[in-house]
Amino acid sequence: MIEAQPLLAHFDANRQAMLDRIRELVVDETPTHDKARLDAFAQRMAERLTQLGGRVEIIPVQERGNHVRARFAAGTNAASGEQAKPALILCHMDTVWPVGSLATHPFRIEEGKAYGPGIFDMQSSLVLVEFALAALRQLGLALSRPITVLLTADEEVGSQTSRRLIEEEAFASQHVLVMEPPIPPGLLKTTRKGVGRFSLAVSGRPAHAGAEPEKGISAIQELAHQILALHSLSNPATGASVNVGMVSGGTAANVVAAQAVAEIDARAWTQEDADRITQAIYGLTPVTPGAQLRVEGEWNRPPLERKATAAIFARAQEIGAAIGLDLQEGGTGGGSDGNFTGALGIPTLDGLGVPGDGAHADHEHIVVDQLPGRAALLTALITQL
Repeated sequence: MIEAQPLLAHFDANRQAMLDRIRELVVDETPTHDKARLDAFAQRMAERLTQLGGRVEIIPVQERGNHVRARFAAGTNAASGEQAKPALILCHMDTVWPVGSLATHPFRIEEGKAYGPGIFDMQSSLVLVEFALAALRQLGLALSRPITVLLTADEEVGSQTSRRLIEEEAFASQHVLVMEPPIPPGLLKTTRKGVGRFSLAVSGRPAHAGAEPEKGISAIQELAHQILALHSLSNPATGASVNVGMVSGGTAANVVAAQAVAEIDARAWTQEDADRITQAIYGLTPVTPGAQLRVEGEWNRPPLERKATAAIFARAQEIGAAIGLDLQEGGTGGGSDGNFTGALGIPTLDGLGVPGDGAHADHEHIVVDQLPGRAALLTALITQL
């Protein structure tokens, strides 16, 4: 069992160093769509992880930023002589903030809170990982199993280039620790809604709206029927939701619209609800005679259900209590890379970042006093789970 006080004292003594490192990462500015910045950032992170003793690989990506994978070895199991399966630590390097955001949202510390674009989601989490790995050497701590650290560059846009990599690493791992920010005021995330993106295109027939409207088939009128049908798929009792967030169509007010399109967001806590919604969306049929429908899309993140998180959260609660942390859990409607790993049946614990608030918002910040405790928690998890 790890000794709580030396561990907490170590990170309390390193609080300013952690803040200095967080500032370095925040001012680097790494928006998802800026490959050059992300690639340079990935190179710097790779060098840092190498210095910490990792076997590091930069994974090149053509259309997005490069990813980074670092492996840290542990000893063999004395009874079997075999090495235990690794733990996977998931992080992302990209943020939603465009370059230049520091001009209006500078890194600053006010009333015990550190502010800056991307600081909560999730540059401060990268620093937790660095300092936890450094503490292993500094405090003479042993890993309970090997560690794989995966830093991806496209989480904020759905992880299109990193999903396969994440899933491959998860399949080979004993469990997954996701360094996304916690739910304020610090709850770990044991459930997340799945996220679906669909589009519905309607084809009709154009006609002059004044002279011969009867010869037309209005795609917009048909779309109106379909929007009502789509929104009826929401189920407040289960938390499932379907929202048509964008619509477009037609060419002029005096023309019966030949085309119309709806962009659809779907969310669900369970795979059962996700499957129900998918079947219903793809099963839509025209109401207006002669209109045609075309549906595209899928769930880009499956739900993270508690069956993948309950056991590892209970163990984390025990470990947290041993270092003086009262860990609680919650759920969120947003998705993360933990959705992928949990859906595979791999024990997944999410929300291990630094407590704060305001992800993607003007008031994005972390609570400075929470840094030592969260760094100690991560260190305890990777040495005891």
